[in-house]
Amino acid sequence: MSTPDADPKPSLKTGSSSSGIRTVLRYTGIPPSWLDKRPKLPSRNWLIFYTVTSSIAGLYIYDRQQCKRIRKGYVERVQYLAEEPINPMDLARKVTVYGAKWPGDEDYDVGIKYFRRFVKPILVAAAVDYEMITGKRHGEIANRVADGIKAHRRVNAGLDPRPEYNMAIPTLKSPEVQRQLELQGGIVLIGRPTFKEFMAGVSRGWTEGLQKVDQEEELAHLLENDGRFDEPEIDEDNVPMTDSASPTSIVPPKSAIFSPLQLQQRAPVPKPETSSSIPDALNAPPVTIPRLPPLLFVPFIDYIGIAQVPLMIWDFFNQRRYVKSGAEAAYRLVKQVTRPIDVPDTVAQPLFADITKEDEGISHGDLDFDKKVESYYKSSTSSIPSDIEKARKKYYDALPAKLAVARALARNERELTKEEVDNPPPTEVELRAERLKKELRWQKDLAGWDIIKPASKVAWDERLRDALRVFIDPPVDEVDIGVSTS
Repeated sequence: MSTPDADPKPSLKTGSSSSGIRTVLRYTGIPPSWLDKRPKLPSRNWLIFYTVTSSIAGLYIYDRQQCKRIRKGYVERVQYLAEEPINPMDLARKVTVYGAKWPGDEDYDVGIKYFRRFVKPILVAAAVDYEMITGKRHGEIANRVADGIKAHRRVNAGLDPRPEYNMAIPTLKSPEVQRQLELQGGIVLIGRPTFKEFMAGVSRGWTEGLQKVDQEEELAHLLENDGRFDEPEIDEDNVPMTDSASPTSIVPPKSAIFSPLQLQQRAPVPKPETSSSIPDALNAPPVTIPRLPPLLFVPFIDYIGIAQVPLMIWDFFNQRRYVKSGAEAAYRLVKQVTRPIDVPDTVAQPLFADITKEDEGISHGDLDFDKKVESYYKSSTSSIPSDIEKARKKYYDALPAKLAVARALARNERELTKEEVDNPPPTEVELRAERLKKELRWQKDLAGWDIIKPASKVAWDERLRDALRVFIDPPVDEVDIGVSTS
């Protein structure tokens, strides 16, 4: 009978030499199959996924790194201005930034967002203050600029009192000092629509009369006798009688009904101030225009629509172009190097004149600023006038029914329905106010579109030739930041 020499012990597989690290890892519980695996290339689909993903991520990361480098370079070139000591009572240099609504974009402040992202960081680094003015609808910038200029002219003509100057307030500057600070500042125009509206407002402000015009009152006079709120004459012979045929049961005509609405309708609308109350010498446009703050042109384009989606994608991976463009524009403003506005002597056209075929291909100097972006306007913008006419027609088609309901309820000719109790219909006074508001908005939108549409020229007045200056690139006295934008 044989006995085993010794207990069997677990032994490693023979025939293959195991390294020390493999032996140690095998006793840690790691499956042996993991140690025996050999690396291999991913499948074709995974290779495509990794290639596309890494390429997109690489383009994005590289672009954002270049954006930071460009911005940092320009910040370092101007930040010494913020470190210069100034008098605590002095005011920092201040500029006015205008951003008009881009045609076809419901987001009206895209121009101001562009300024905040690409131009503002350089101005902040140089301790330059700014005031942003946004146009929520087409033509608002033009109206604001024109009203501001006319208000300034009225003060200089003595028609309005000058603001009181209190020397006890150290930070309150005299009008002369404020005027000098304005000229040392500047005006920033974001994109061609803003440029067109600004020039239209400047031309109107220095050309129109000084009478104060309330647009709502003026429009109310125009709409007063258009017949939209007239009602048909009531024939008293055909007035229905009740069974009792009593005189009190007769439905009286409109003239016999006392209603506060009639007082509202008959109340005379005060007439606006006319030019006859202002002397001709003061109301006439000035022969010369005083110097205005220099202009800074900031190119800007807003891609809208499905057809421009490829351009949007391209811009997403090439933000460094806009960072460099915005930084260069801000650098020009900070350095304060200007030149007179460049407009050929042959340019002479009335306000809002349309472009003819003879004008195509002719250079108008600075008036052609960013003109190429007009070809990227959304195609639906060309139908803005027709869309307004459709909205106007739809409103006036529904107005008679609303008026009939309002007058019937005001005269107690019928009771409110269950739906009208929950949602009371508008009264005649409310309908008149609504109509005035709609007409005012429609007319402003049409006038604003006439200013910025591609077929309209930039408003120009020869008196502005000596009054306007433009910021330009300073002399090359520093090492330029050369960055490839490819």
